[in-house]
Amino acid sequence: MPTDTLTLTRPDSILAYTRRPGVRLAILAVVAVASVLVFLTVGIVGSWDFAVPFRARKVYAMVLVAFAIGVSTVLFQTITDNRILTPSIMGFDSLYLLIQTLVVFVFGASALATADEQVKWVVEVAVMVAFSTLLFRWIFAGAKRSIYLLVLVGIVFGTLFRSLSSMMQRMLDPASFAVLTDASFASFNAVDEELMLLSAIAILVVSLVGMRMLRVFDVIGLGESHAIGLGVNHRRVVTLMLVLIAVLVSVSTALVGPITFFGLIVSNLAYALLGSSRHLLVLPATVLLGVICLVGGQFILEHVFALDTALSVVIEFAGGILFIVLLLKRGAR
Repeated sequence: MPTDTLTLTRPDSILAYTRRPGVRLAILAVVAVASVLVFLTVGIVGSWDFAVPFRARKVYAMVLVAFAIGVSTVLFQTITDNRILTPSIMGFDSLYLLIQTLVVFVFGASALATADEQVKWVVEVAVMVAFSTLLFRWIFAGAKRSIYLLVLVGIVFGTLFRSLSSMMQRMLDPASFAVLTDASFASFNAVDEELMLLSAIAILVVSLVGMRMLRVFDVIGLGESHAIGLGVNHRRVVTLMLVLIAVLVSVSTALVGPITFFGLIVSNLAYALLGSSRHLLVLPATVLLGVICLVGGQFILEHVFALDTALSVVIEFAGGILFIVLLLKRGAR
């Protein structure tokens, strides 16, 4: 037997082989596909012609959300050079909740429950993208622009939106408050197919723009001074990245609702598993991990807990714990 073959069959050589980022990315792809197949086929009682397409719609929605949240989080962490920050810190989730609260407060709970899903999706995405675009233009219009100032202003606006929502919620009747509370949690059980098509188109457009800038994203991750020294128009690229992030987060939030800590979980898992910061590797790994977490989590909820709780609640709990751990870890350093 050739020496090369003997070397590859040794346990230490196999372990070293699996440490390669490309191999780990392939393993994640296999696990993601297996998770989808298990979710689509296991536990079907009755007609497969109904059950499989019904579950496939859920998987479609989860893939869209995994892509949008995963990619937007990695790009935002690249801009801020901070792996404990997510786009939700800019106030997107709070703005989404404020929109829902305003509708219930002004028009009543029936208006929120019976509103046309496509119109509601367009309005929510338009408002969130417009808010973020105005915020970016305001912060980056002057000579002294700072991403940290942008994050700080985003936190302030997020607090303002939450305070306004809380004030109006206190004046709602119990029935209206229950409808609003249900709408504030992300859910994959009843996603409109036309909304998924609109979301897919928006995500595809963002992806086509982003794919042409993967190497530029790597340069941006080196920092502003290094990026400028390498000939990158830092201000223009960062502004474009923020717009892409705003579109992805807005589309995902309007589609299923806010999932605050989901991006934090999958992005940090991707960095830890790959040991690389190259966007060509990290972005697909983050999306695959997102698919595994969402599809696997939904499978466990449906077959173990019988949908006694929402998947977003579990994600927020796990993400909150991870956020605290990362804060303590950075503080120790």
